[in-house]
Amino acid sequence: MKKIERLISIVMILLQKEVVSASAFSRMFHVTKRTIQRDMETLSYANVPIYAKYGAAGGYALMEEYKFDKRLLNHKDIENIIIALGGFEQLIADYEIQETIQKIKGMTIADISPRLNLTFYDWIGRSQINEDILFINQAIENHWLLKFEYVDQQGNYTYREAEPYQLHFSEMHWYFWGYSLERSDYRTFKLTRMLNLQKNGYFLPRQKTEIKIKPYTTPDNLVSVKLLMDIAVRDQFIERYGKNKITQVTEKSYQTEIDLPENQFAYQFLAGFGSKVKILKPKSYIEKYVDFLDGVRELYS
Repeated sequence: MKKIERLISIVMILLQKEVVSASAFSRMFHVTKRTIQRDMETLSYANVPIYAKYGAAGGYALMEEYKFDKRLLNHKDIENIIIALGGFEQLIADYEIQETIQKIKGMTIADISPRLNLTFYDWIGRSQINEDILFINQAIENHWLLKFEYVDQQGNYTYREAEPYQLHFSEMHWYFWGYSLERSDYRTFKLTRMLNLQKNGYFLPRQKTEIKIKPYTTPDNLVSVKLLMDIAVRDQFIERYGKNKITQVTEKSYQTEIDLPENQFAYQFLAGFGSKVKILKPKSYIEKYVDFLDGVRELYS
């Protein structure tokens, strides 16, 4: 964080807080207490009426006559922002996000205690993904050209160079969107399929009018598949396809009819439910699914 940004943040926080200690500011901005003291001296030289309060509950404060209500957001608005940022903070470990949360909390005198809490699985691999996310973020900001190896869905390796423009999070997966020099077009890359990610010089950003994100398109080979499911997995289908797609058959079983592609990814999706889901029709889809399961079983024969 640049010094001018830190100074502005300090003033914003002191406008809403009675007293903030040097230790609290030090932790908030990841700097030493001495740096905070120098920041306070700089603000004083700029005629910002900051003064020190001594004692156990001491710290820095603003003269009361300098304070006035600058809030454009009410307490509920701030709480909603904290909820959203708190959830995002779990997905990407970025100290700037933590600083933003603290600054927004400093905009209200009331204690923030959100009634809605977002929690994501703390997978071990996330810390490694976070390193790539932070690196690509730097690349986007500084216009670094990136080079990496890429493994596609069929396991084929290719070497790529790309201009990074955007990170995208979808269905619990991170994607990087940029201009591929090999393809002379914009492409989306899944982060977990990128290997040996490196900086490879700089690039001149393309005109914004050229940047068009291709919308998600559904596969062409979709098949209407009727399924019988156990009540134990009913909630997972409701989350994905909605309550209206689920029909109760017995006390412990339900039916649904959904569109699925005829490929290994759909078969893997169904296999994840084990014996809790059975395909009722069409017969051709059942046969292909059974062939997929036979291929899995052959690994252990």
